[in-house]
Amino acid sequence: MKIICIGRNYADHAKELGNDIPDEPVIFMKPKSALLQGHTPFYYPEFTNELHYECELVLRVSKNGKYIPERFAGNYYNAITVGIDFTARDIQEELKSKGLPWEKAKAFDNSAAVGRFMDITPALNKKNINFCLYKNKELVQQGNSGKMIFSFDSIVSHISNYFSLNIGDLIFTGTPAGVGECVVGDELEGFIEDGMLLTMDVK
Repeated sequence: MKIICIGRNYADHAKELGNDIPDEPVIFMKPKSALLQGHTPFYYPEFTNELHYECELVLRVSKNGKYIPERFAGNYYNAITVGIDFTARDIQEELKSKGLPWEKAKAFDNSAAVGRFMDITPALNKKNINFCLYKNKELVQQGNSGKMIFSFDSIVSHISNYFSLNIGDLIFTGTPAGVGECVVGDELEGFIEDGMLLTMDVK
């Protein structure tokens, strides 16, 4: 299992971090060890002083594939949830300023939290999925899949040109504007529409 992430997939988020709007999906990876296992506490990493949450829709791959045409991409994932791509922002900025890769800021152990998956059914409009994140009961992020620069199917097709997709892989599809800092003691809750799929504490 691997975790594939898409960066800068919402124009407002790219702008808030001072990044250009991409003309193709921006891909980065997290190792299997980045996945926060269910019922495992999330501890604030010792190496950062600026931990940020990034709430995203997450797809679960259900079929092995390579070089997948966009028109068939919907056959390769069957479930969706909300997840958090934790980012050590201070580490990331330091590495970027030196022109270095920033896996240490994005791919550290337990940096990928995912909620309970829900099946993707024909009744679900994949181009109009509302999701949001609450921190300590206060709304801090909200997004809609229709505002993504690159759609689910476009993302899956593009990824498959470079990396074989395997059953169980997870695809983080990008975060909207509103990313921010979290500290020890914060409670994070992620929703798709009115359903809470993710709840966790920062310890």
